Amino acid sequence: MTALVNVIVTLGMLYVVPAGLRLIDPARLLRTARLWPLAAAPGALCLWLPRGLPATALAALYAAACLALAARAPVLLPRTRSLTPPAIAVATALVSPSIAATALVAERAGYRLFGFDLDILALTVPHFHFAGFTAALVAGLVCRAVGGRAGTGGLARWAAYSVPAGTLLVLLGYFVDDWAELLGAVVLTGGMWAVALPTWREVRPAGADRTTRTLLATSAAVLVATMLLALWWAVGEATGITHPTLTWMAATHGLGNALGFALCSVLAWRRLAADTRLADRPDHRPRTIATTDRVETSP
Repeated sequence: MTALVNVIVTLGMLYVVPAGLRLIDPARLLRTARLWPLAAAPGALCLWLPRGLPATALAALYAAACLALAARAPVLLPRTRSLTPPAIAVATALVSPSIAATALVAERAGYRLFGFDLDILALTVPHFHFAGFTAALVAGLVCRAVGGRAGTGGLARWAAYSVPAGTLLVLLGYFVDDWAELLGAVVLTGGMWAVALPTWREVRPAGADRTTRTLLATSAAVLVATMLLALWWAVGEATGITHPTLTWMAATHGLGNALGFALCSVLAWRRLAADTRLADRPDHRPRTIATTDRVETSP
């Protein structure tokens, strides 16, 4: 399981996070996105070292970068008096890597932070890179793209609230009990499915080419299966019924969310953003695009 989790986390650190930062605010986060792979390289390297001081020091360097990113959330977020659903989703995305990095430092040091097993700390790292950063970001993008459309618009706004809420509830469940974690899994699953449906029905058809539409379709379809697995595991932990092992979950739920959802989503939304910028050029023939090149955080 360790090697597979390390590959998933490395993908999140070196590509998914910086690609996602470009979608949040290209003007203000472009430099951060360009430099992020350098900041994340120590974190990726420490995954492949044995636990100890060198691995801990490298993890701490990555944690410092993640904390600096989280500190930018109040600056990047609302210049208005209210938090919109996309703004809440973006805030969750910006803060989530710092939670992942904190768990990484403790795990690399062999320290049972808050009494958690080292395996749980290790799995917290991919969870908050993907369920935290990527899922919240995509929920915000979908909410912004769908806007106030009847039916799917309300669903997308609910997703932008419930994905951050579900992620937080899962985290709190670690400290409470398995039933609290199950509640978080239910809320997060509902939020992720609420991302999938508008993606399939509204965003996917507006893709300018087959590749973009295929990436969006894949990301939406994968969520149905992977979040069912998450529910199965959470129910099993709370009730004791037969459920997948952590190793099996990493190979199915984890890998599916990392490649099928997160990677496909980020690639698709970057293509949509590029199409929008091209369409905005005065010498380009206008066409309908479902998104903008950033997540709007004000009404």
